[in-house]
Amino acid sequence: MATVLSVSGSPSASSRTGRLLRHLDQRLAAQGHRVIPLDVRTIPAEALLGADFRHPAIVEATELFARADGVVVGTPVYKASYSGVLKALLDLLPQYALTGKTVLPLATGGTTAHVLAIDYALRPVLNSMGAAHIVQGWFTLDKDITAHDDGTVTVAPAAAEALTQVVDQFSAALVHTPYLAAAS
Repeated sequence: MATVLSVSGSPSASSRTGRLLRHLDQRLAAQGHRVIPLDVRTIPAEALLGADFRHPAIVEATELFARADGVVVGTPVYKASYSGVLKALLDLLPQYALTGKTVLPLATGGTTAHVLAIDYALRPVLNSMGAAHIVQGWFTLDKDITAHDDGTVTVAPAAAEALTQVVDQFSAALVHTPYLAAAS
């Protein structure tokens, strides 16, 4: 199956976004995909903010993107856009880092007023980076994600059903999309 890079753009170690992604990673792994988690917050701030393209953590992140067949990008929404740490990482990747890749954009936030952040803020950036196919993304309200002390989450039934659909569509697209990244 495919190699999936699962990128959490949350600056918080206890974020619902990160926990939700790790929850969804399990579904992708159960479908036979190799899932590699990447929490952007673990990349040293001096590398991200100093635009140090040669920093080992930036080099490693760039290599992870290059090896992936598909990328899940999850972010909390702040001021109607994706997180600053995610932007800092995306800015340091090669211009066409997503060429040949299938991408699933996901976002979390406190109000449905931010639901369009995926289509108007995140999707254009992912598209400009050469993604072969950006599947339907999904916005999940914070109130629909319950974080537990053991690091797991429970997702409200309606949100869980919608997330299952978009993750399964992403998985199917990975299976049916030729791995152009491997050919480059």
